[in-house]
Amino acid sequence: MKKVAFSFMVLMAAFSARAQIAAEARAVNPLLIGESVPDISVVSTAGTSEKFTAIAAGKPSVLLIYRGGWCPYCNRHLSDIQNVEDSVISLGYQIIAISPDSPENLQITTEKDQLKYRLYSDASGELIKALGIAFKAPERSLARLLDYSDGHNTGFLPVPSVFVLNSEGKIVFEYVNPDYKIRLSGNLLLAVLE
Repeated sequence: MKKVAFSFMVLMAAFSARAQIAAEARAVNPLLIGESVPDISVVSTAGTSEKFTAIAAGKPSVLLIYRGGWCPYCNRHLSDIQNVEDSVISLGYQIIAISPDSPENLQITTEKDQLKYRLYSDASGELIKALGIAFKAPERSLARLLDYSDGHNTGFLPVPSVFVLNSEGKIVFEYVNPDYKIRLSGNLLLAVLE
């Protein structure tokens, strides 16, 4: 019984450490390959709350985490991934993108970038924190983050990331780069998936 209690405490400490907001992008502590994405609710562009496991629904997935529709690097990355979406789907994967933007702002991004894959809001940052990729936003970004999240973002940003998940929601590949200007290209993603 003591071993079980100790193991549970270690597990909770590890989750708690990840669920924090790091002081800077280089200090994030992302989930590792082999770990499962937590089943936390996010909000669709239609405004409905959905559990992540229901979204992933037993299908291999490419999970994109991006800073927001206000970020030109994110918009370029979303468009680059859109360019390879048909190939990603033909390999049996679905694409899911999540940011701290509100559902309304996600809809604007979807229309502006002509995206076909699904975008979800994590304006409170619960999933982003649980993934271990949240960090304290610089002061100059706070007003924009509040605006784009409809007042829900309390001052965090995600490190832009790509997680490839198997049908059970376990991470089989990840790309987490604290330099928001450098992204995993659509062609390199295809090479990983192939």
